[in-house]
Amino acid sequence: MKKIALLALVAGMFVTAQAQDKITNKEGSEYEFTVVADIEATEVQSQGRTGTCWSFSALSFIESEIMRLGGGKHELSEMFIVRNTYSDKAEKYVRMHGYLNFGPGGAFHDVSEMIKAYGIVPLEVYSGKPANEESFNHGEMDHVLHGIVKAVVDAEQKTLTPLWKRAYEAVLDTYLGQIPAEFSYRGKEFTPKSFAKSVKFNADDYVFISSYTHHPFYEDFIIEVQDNWMMKSVYNVPMDEMIEVIDHALVNDFSIAWASDVSEKGFSFRDGLALVPLDGAKIRKSGKDNKNFSDAGAAKESTVFEAPCKEKEITQEMRQLAFDNYETTDDHGMHMTGIVKDQTGKSYYIIKNSWGTDNNDCDGYFYASQAYVEYKTMDIMLHKDALPKALRKKLGIK
Repeated sequence: MKKIALLALVAGMFVTAQAQDKITNKEGSEYEFTVVADIEATEVQSQGRTGTCWSFSALSFIESEIMRLGGGKHELSEMFIVRNTYSDKAEKYVRMHGYLNFGPGGAFHDVSEMIKAYGIVPLEVYSGKPANEESFNHGEMDHVLHGIVKAVVDAEQKTLTPLWKRAYEAVLDTYLGQIPAEFSYRGKEFTPKSFAKSVKFNADDYVFISSYTHHPFYEDFIIEVQDNWMMKSVYNVPMDEMIEVIDHALVNDFSIAWASDVSEKGFSFRDGLALVPLDGAKIRKSGKDNKNFSDAGAAKESTVFEAPCKEKEITQEMRQLAFDNYETTDDHGMHMTGIVKDQTGKSYYIIKNSWGTDNNDCDGYFYASQAYVEYKTMDIMLHKDALPKALRKKLGIK
């Protein structure tokens, strides 16, 4: 179901004017958005109390890609990816003598690499909720898993036994369930690898783009964020060209996996907006949002969420300084599915989140201004065919 169709279901939030669809961010708001591009996506899911946004967002993106490529509509199992990632991460943590970030966080590379290595399964085949829980809560599991690998690294004996990995895998099986070697789906028999092949997803067709000045432009570099435990690379381009890539992709029906910082005052999921307002200091935050492991969903009060406002003009230098000073961090992975413009002509991007559908008036989506995307994008994942031809050639991508 496309985003515009989802929003059409929200009472009082959908009007038609001159044959164009106009929507807004919340009930009573003066924002009037006109849709420029709107790419089909599967239903919004909730990551619950987990740090697995990277899996939810990348798989949502891949689900849209599968539809675009003619592989049909499928909801894929986020926890299949999480389960395999945790297994690989543990082995690398032990081999690195504990000098590796170990936790629930991850990156888009994790998802594509896990699909290459292990395949993928439908959500209905592997929910990751062996006890049929209503929602995900990985707090206890994360602590138990970290305790195991830390104990292995800190053990006094010089030679490791093979038993630690079996104990570790048993914990994963207990909390997430055993991975099926074979399964039936829509009247056919599959293995995880054969199913991945059947849905036409080729992980090698996808590229990763970022924009920072501490590495040369038009080359690849290993992005220095804690959750990049695989030490994978991204292509580096100037900020303006990164935005050109995003716009070119979306208007040509290619959606994007978007990694960003969501700790800014102008990020308000409840208000359905992410902004970089000139008067950001006047935004008041009320309480916390521990449900989503951050304050990014906390209630905020400001006129900037009620009507279009002036925003800061973002430069390459501002992006870099925020990254260097730890003001821009790798907080959250999301799925970018389109573009809208407000009544002043300013562009915003339609963002599908993984915090469920009950926490704002946009059915779990929100709108990120171009200024916010310029300022706070860590990196993006998209199909190589979505790149402008000139840039693709410049980067040497075949």
